[in-house]
Amino acid sequence: MSDGLTERQRKWFASVRESLAAKTGKSLEEWVAVMAECPETAPRARLKWLKDTHGVGQNYGAMILDAAFPENALGWDEPQALREALWHDAGSLAVLEAIEAVAAKVPDVTLGQRKTYTSFSRKVQFAAIRPLKSGGAVMGLKLDPAVSDRLAPAVRKESWSERLVSVVELADASAVDDEIGRLFAQAADNG
Repeated sequence: MSDGLTERQRKWFASVRESLAAKTGKSLEEWVAVMAECPETAPRARLKWLKDTHGVGQNYGAMILDAAFPENALGWDEPQALREALWHDAGSLAVLEAIEAVAAKVPDVTLGQRKTYTSFSRKVQFAAIRPLKSGGAVMGLKLDPAVSDRLAPAVRKESWSERLVSVVELADASAVDDEIGRLFAQAADNG
């Protein structure tokens, strides 16, 4: 299992960086200067201001905010810091670690840490997991929910890939059993 981004993801991020000026009409340096005028102080409010005031989309907005306010940014190049910030609950972390043990048995899996979830990819993302406020975690899989009684349709809009059409709630690490391992491997074959 490798850490970070797949080659496809690296290319996508590079294309976002390269197209910023062409798509928005300003270079990253110019957007950083624009952010000096932003009346908001919270990251989400700053992003909303960028969207509402300047029509900047989510991906470009995140890039601009990271450059303008590096002290607030936990970037892709800091996966351990992102992991620690997200998985601070011991019970939720135990679920993540159980899923990582499952992932280690599946060939060619790339683990990627994001601000709000941990992703698992081959060429594309096939699974993601995020902690629940109540403890435990919810995992999305690139699988038809009809494959198992443990799966439910993904009805909540998650920040991970829309390809993950089924979810399973994992109350604690003991919920990561052989069935979850089988489903994870099956989703990996889809990715």
